[in-house]
Amino acid sequence: MDAPIASFRFLAVVLPSLLLACSLGALADENDFPDLKAKDWEPLFDGKSLKGWRVTEFAGHAVPVVKQGAIEIPAGLALSGINVTNKPPKMNFELTLEAQKIEGNDFFCCLTFPYAESHCSFVVGGWGGGVVGISSIDGMDASENETADYLAFETGRWYRVTVRVTPEKIEAWIDRAKMVDLETEDRKIAMRFGEIEDSVPLGIATWITTAQVRDIRFRKIGK
Repeated sequence: MDAPIASFRFLAVVLPSLLLACSLGALADENDFPDLKAKDWEPLFDGKSLKGWRVTEFAGHAVPVVKQGAIEIPAGLALSGINVTNKPPKMNFELTLEAQKIEGNDFFCCLTFPYAESHCSFVVGGWGGGVVGISSIDGMDASENETADYLAFETGRWYRVTVRVTPEKIEAWIDRAKMVDLETEDRKIAMRFGEIEDSVPLGIATWITTAQVRDIRFRKIGK
């Protein structure tokens, strides 16, 4: 009986500490999430028109339209999307939007943004509908590098997509779940080779998938 009693005493002492550590970790992640209620956010979409945006000239693209306060990007033959017409900041910024998949089986939001003098993309729902990650890192796309993760996305549900770019890190969230926490020192950050490069400097694209995006905004943050 001594061994079970010892094991029970061990769990009685250690388990509360583990639970506390998990709770503190969750709290730390919650506190790390960008403050969406801050007053210094700048809207990139007026909810009524494509002012400030242009259609990305992908081969075989569909033409985005504004519907009920959102930008709808219909499924094209491959990539379809939009680009901002103004130059975004290259560093020390946060970017957020809401996106939902209407129809299709691949990424419904590929958010391309600057990183210093380069660019990269946060892929949401790629490679058959579930892969999340950054393309590309050290020549590896979102399905190959350490930022790769998998989520089951529901059709017709809005998801909050948020990124933060600083000299030390690229961070990204789906809703309030942190999906990317990439330290960028000595890493090569670049776009995946191909037509998606037309999304620079800041763009949103889909792959044979109809999607909607809304509440697109960014803010500069301190160094």
